[in-house]
Amino acid sequence: MIRKLARLARSVQHLPAGLTERLDRVQEALGRIEARQTANVAVGDLAAAEFRVSSQWGEDGIIEHLLQHVPIERKIFVEFGVQDYREANTRFLLSIRNWSGLVMDGSAENIAAIRRDPIYWRHNLKAEGVFVTAENINEVISRHGIGGDIGLLSIDIDGNDYWVWQAIDCISPRIVVAEYNALFGAKSTVSVPYDPSFQRTRAHYSNLYWGCSLGAWNHLAASKGYALVGCNSAGNNAFFVRTDLLGSLLKRDPTGAFRPAEFREARDQSGALSYLDRHAAVELIQDLPLVDVIDGSMTCLRNGRR
Repeated sequence: MIRKLARLARSVQHLPAGLTERLDRVQEALGRIEARQTANVAVGDLAAAEFRVSSQWGEDGIIEHLLQHVPIERKIFVEFGVQDYREANTRFLLSIRNWSGLVMDGSAENIAAIRRDPIYWRHNLKAEGVFVTAENINEVISRHGIGGDIGLLSIDIDGNDYWVWQAIDCISPRIVVAEYNALFGAKSTVSVPYDPSFQRTRAHYSNLYWGCSLGAWNHLAASKGYALVGCNSAGNNAFFVRTDLLGSLLKRDPTGAFRPAEFREARDQSGALSYLDRHAAVELIQDLPLVDVIDGSMTCLRNGRR
């Protein structure tokens, strides 16, 4: 019943402001119940901890689970690629846990919508319209007074994700949520080549050519002092914890932690969903250029280095 009510609350759009706010409160209340119900999940069992209130999949529950085991001194987050922030990895932290933070999106319309949302004045939220690049990310974060040790960083820009986290040095988040491209496989260490103007829909009509593999994230995370602790069951988000704060959480190997994406988001040349299975989706982008982030060599999925 709780899950049915939560789905109903999420599905209602374009309602009068008063009714929307009431539904938000119902959804948040259900989230509190879900959080209590998953409080005794075994350490590191991310799949069992999953639930969603504001996140796209089960990230709300996974983040709640990690916060039970990772001490947070400064309850501050940074998230980019949030669209209008109705669906995001940090909204639950903001609205229920009273964290503060900065969100970014490349659309001025989306940022305007965030600033109209009552959540913007009820909480210490900052929103900036910016097309995030490796060159500007540190300056954008710093000018909002955020620096050093913070609670969480969430990365989801469907493009230069790897190169942007690689560039970040102004903050040291304790938990990092990073979207990976499951079509690139479990073992490879590849990313799309860096292009500061990269846009997923323009890079290839299929909408499948973006981001980096889980192995690439693991390589970068290790170089920055983080350990992979698992992935969501939907097969698109990986979770990392700073190694000095792992405690009872276990470091996972990318091959064991990897979850294939079950959703089918491929587009045809007219922009309509084509519902390709994984094999057909990989074939569609198998010759597009990728960079091996370890040695810098150019490769592609056809080479079989997945």
